[in-house]
Amino acid sequence: MCVYFSVWAAYSLYPLNYAKVANERASSLSLEERTMKAVLMTAPGNPEVLQFQEVPNPTVPVENTELLIRLIAAGVNPIDTKLRQRGTFYPEALPAILGCDGAGIVEAVGAGVERFRPGDAVYFCYGGLGAHQGNYAEYTIVDERFVARKPTAISFAEAAAAPLVLITAWEALYERGRLEPGERVLIHAGAGGVGHVAIQLAKLKGAAVSTTVSSQEKANFVQQLGADYVILYKQTDFVQAALDWTNGEGVDLAFDTVGGETFQKTFPAVRVYGDIVTILEPNANTVWKTARNRNLRIGLELMLTPMLLGMVESLKHHAEILQECADWIDQGKLKIHVSHRLPLKEAARAHQLLENGSNTGKIVLLMSDE
Repeated sequence: MCVYFSVWAAYSLYPLNYAKVANERASSLSLEERTMKAVLMTAPGNPEVLQFQEVPNPTVPVENTELLIRLIAAGVNPIDTKLRQRGTFYPEALPAILGCDGAGIVEAVGAGVERFRPGDAVYFCYGGLGAHQGNYAEYTIVDERFVARKPTAISFAEAAAAPLVLITAWEALYERGRLEPGERVLIHAGAGGVGHVAIQLAKLKGAAVSTTVSSQEKANFVQQLGADYVILYKQTDFVQAALDWTNGEGVDLAFDTVGGETFQKTFPAVRVYGDIVTILEPNANTVWKTARNRNLRIGLELMLTPMLLGMVESLKHHAEILQECADWIDQGKLKIHVSHRLPLKEAARAHQLLENGSNTGKIVLLMSDE
């Protein structure tokens, strides 16, 4: 996506060599404590470039507002597969550890930490883009300001599956799309990782939700999440279905999690002066005429931007989003669906499953038994 390349210059000024930092932080440990299991991306390429290895353990010192977190699970997201295919933002820092989403237990805290203490269960979206170590590992270090308390009602696997998709859906619907109670929203790929939480967040806002899915099994799944109107897009023209659902007017907000032709095809399904938000970069050959004629407001959503640009206040806002979602999860108002739980050493298989498509919910890597 274009944002990645636009921020490359800023990030290339501050490359981080994971192995060097880890060795420095592990220098005061006993020999038995100096390594951890992790999955390293050794070069851009197919899933086989993900290698399960022993690497230096980034345990001490934990500085200022940092937390040392023993990871129990890590979520697998499309950004992981894209970075694996084309390379991270720090090609000179290979090998790299991927994985933005993590959940685990605080092991140690820096002197400036105020909100957490050892033993606290947390979840977060931070690292894995090539600068800061990702979460395909047994340990990581994250600033407390970017971390939220894990929901108590769900497992670590479910918690690790949640952060990136929750923040993405929240920002797309509530902030980019300005969703209001009573509005009608169309969510593409409602059974997917982002889609399945977007349905629930839209319902929690008081919106009426239509969504596209590929099969009756997925239709049953999204109905259980609260979808009001399900469109089997392989059998039905989703634009006409959305217009029929809204008496010819079009939805107030469309949320595109698919990209490609789907983005442009959705324009006529949105009402005049309505909103469409996409999490993918629009194709260069997108024809904008229908969007312009209908005065659509276009929203672009990339929740990774604060991490890429080092925007501390926005990263703190992400943690606030996760904390509010944790409360909803504990109240039974929000559910996270995990389709596959795999051991860390099977990260390559996790990438293959994700790239094959047709998954419902999320894929998670487990460091050990919960």
